[in-house]
This record gives sequence, C-alpha cells and structure tokens, in this order.
Amino acid sequence: MEKSILIKNIRAVDAKNDRVADVLISGEKISAVGENLRCGADEVIDGTDLVLMPSIFDMHVHFRDPGFTHKEDVLTGCRAALAGGVTGVAAMPNTKPPCDNPETIRYIIDKAKDTGVDVYPVGCITNGMSGGGLCDYEALKEAGCICISDDGRPVENAEMMRLALEKTNENGLLAISHCEDLAIINGGIMNKGDISEQLGVKGMDRVSEDMITAREIILAQSVDARIHIAHVSTEGSVEIIRCSKQHGVRVTCETAPHYFLLTDELLLKRDADYRMNPPLRTRSDVRAVIEGIKDGTIDCIVTDHAPHAAEEKADFEKAPNGVVGLETSFAAALTGLYHSGEVSLKKIVELMCVNPRKILGLGAPAIAEGETADLMIADIGRKWTVEPDKLHSKSHNTVFKGMTLTGKPLVTISKGKIRYDER
Repeated sequence: MEKSILIKNIRAVDAKNDRVADVLISGEKISAVGENLRCGADEVIDGTDLVLMPSIFDMHVHFRDPGFTHKEDVLTGCRAALAGGVTGVAAMPNTKPPCDNPETIRYIIDKAKDTGVDVYPVGCITNGMSGGGLCDYEALKEAGCICISDDGRPVENAEMMRLALEKTNENGLLAISHCEDLAIINGGIMNKGDISEQLGVKGMDRVSEDMITAREIILAQSVDARIHIAHVSTEGSVEIIRCSKQHGVRVTCETAPHYFLLTDELLLKRDADYRMNPPLRTRSDVRAVIEGIKDGTIDCIVTDHAPHAAEEKADFEKAPNGVVGLETSFAAALTGLYHSGEVSLKKIVELMCVNPRKILGLGAPAIAEGETADLMIADIGRKWTVEPDKLHSKSHNTVFKGMTLTGKPLVTISKGKIRYDER
C-alpha cells in the first residue's frame, strides 16, 4: 500500500525555483507542490526553517566491494550515502576483481538493490585496469554500466585512450579520466612545493595532472567524443578546461570539497588522513577551483569517497591515498561556498544534485508534480563538529575531522520512503 508524506511550509530549492511551499509525496512520486495544501497524509513533516532539495548524486565514490570489504562494502557505503543526503552514486571500478566484467557489475547492482541508494557501477576502460586492451563495453553496458574509467590510475597509453573515446561515440558510455602522469609522480605522496620540502618527502608535481587533462581533451576533440575529468585540483587544469569549453570541446569535470576548502599546509601534521590523490594543493589552487565553480567551468561537486582502515592510514609516508566524504560533502560545500557568499543555494543544487545526473544521462531532478521523490531535508544553518567515530562508513579517514561545518542533512527520502532521519 502506498504511503504519503506531506511536508509543510518548507523552503523548496531546485535548479529553477527557490520558494516556500508544501510538498505532498504519494508512493514514489511528488504528487503536489503548492501553498497551504490540505490533504490527508500518513506522515506530516513541519518544514519550517528547513530546506527541501533534490537528493545528492555523487558520481565518484569507491565502495571497495568486492575485494576490500575491510575498508567499506556496498551496504555500509550506502548507509553513509543516505546519512549525507545522497541517493545515487557512481562506484569506481578499482575493486578486486576490477569491474571489467558483467558478473562484477551485476553483483554490485544486486547487493545495492534494497538500500535506497541507486548504485551505478563504473566499468573499467581497460581489462583489469592494466592498460593492455579495451574491455567489452557492450557487455558492460548490458549488465548495467553507464560510464567507464580506470580511476585509481590513468590509462597510460594515449592511443589506447583515444580508441576508448572513439568507442564511446558508438556505445554512449561516458569516459571518466583520472588525470595523472605516473612517470612525473614517481612515488610522490603529496603536493610538490614548500610544504613537501619542509617535510622532506617526495612531492607530486601539478604538471602531472595538467598534462593528462590536456591530453584527454586533445584526444576527445580528435574523435569528437565526450570526456569527463575527475577530481580537478590545480589552477592549470581549471584553466585548460575553461579554454577547452570555450572552444566547443565536449568536456565536463568535477572537484571535491577538500580542493576548495583546504590546502597542503595541513600535511605539516604528518597525518595520512590528509593525503589523497590528487593531493591538497595551495591557496592559489583553492581560489582557482572556487572561480571555476562560480563561472561554470567545474560542473559537479563529488566526494571521491575512498575509505581505508585506521591501521592502513597509520604511517604518514606509506599509507594509501584517499579520504571518506559522503557524510560531509553537503556541509562542506555549504560552508565553503554558500555561507561564504561565493554561490547561491540553487548553484549548490546544480553542482551536487542536477549536473551529475544530467552528465550521466539520468535526467534532471526537480521538486515538481510527477517527479520521483528522491529528496533531502536539511537544516542549512546547523553547526556541527565532524567526529569520525560517529560516521556511518566502515572507515573514518575524514579530512574534516574536528572541523565545525554549517549545514546538515536531516532526512533523506528515496523513491518516497524515508531512508534516513536525524530529526
């Protein structure tokens, strides 16, 4: 039997509207939006002083399942997502085995089916993420794959990447590139600069990211294909993408909250929880990323949610790269961009809820009659301190630990059902 939810007197914000309204949900759909709705409902929520928006879609997460489930699995990853107002994710393929076959794609989709989170497995570009040959994209697509990447590493051979991009014109899959030149990185563990020199550790030169960003754009342009650049972190990459868009290249890109909020100065703590790839950069990079968000160069905010166990993160120089982020992304975006006066709340909705879905061909969500009720209710003024042990993820390696952020998801609704409730 279908249940109904009436949300009263709430500020409803989507990509087109920002207004106070009542919203009625019947079954999986929004059935009415208006003022002073008078109707019976199984549950009534007072939305006074709260915000309703489409739920977040994070198109860049690592759920570590199969193969690394001591770090995270599909179920714990989905619980963390719901706690962050997220009802859809694209899960990167660097699992064990890698997501280069239909069986692994189907395993992930099947495991996630009752969680309330739409999990879209990302297929590999190359077999085993080895760079040695292209995957069977038609088989991956038939199993449920909507995009491809070797994220966690680049496709080192440019001709291999060009061929993959050429094939995406035939199969409709989006290629997502991890832009890193491994020869330039050469064992670096953090941004190459003054801080790495002070610490006496090998740095990761920004030209590594900039070079492969430029390469991917040139390759995509050569075959008139789409390309999506993952986790943009440098001033150079922002400018390369900006110029390419102005010249009509079919490029989109994303960044993560830590790249517009934090700098490599945090690495002075010698704490591996502040290490990820690409690394935290400098103040000028932070400013460039913010400007790229404001002018539309950067299309999406994602997390690159990358869980690691505490013991794996214990050694600063030997620890794997990656930080969790699903439960802090909305608050971090509000803190760094909205409450600071850089962008509007509608812009946050575009970056986190609308654009990722549009880029992946999943449609544009809206708070309107007939739309699927994938929604989040948030208190955008609530201040809270990030306590790692209270996170729903199996791992607690958050770069925002101990920080006070402003804004908190309170209720996550997936297809008309309340899946998370912190009221």
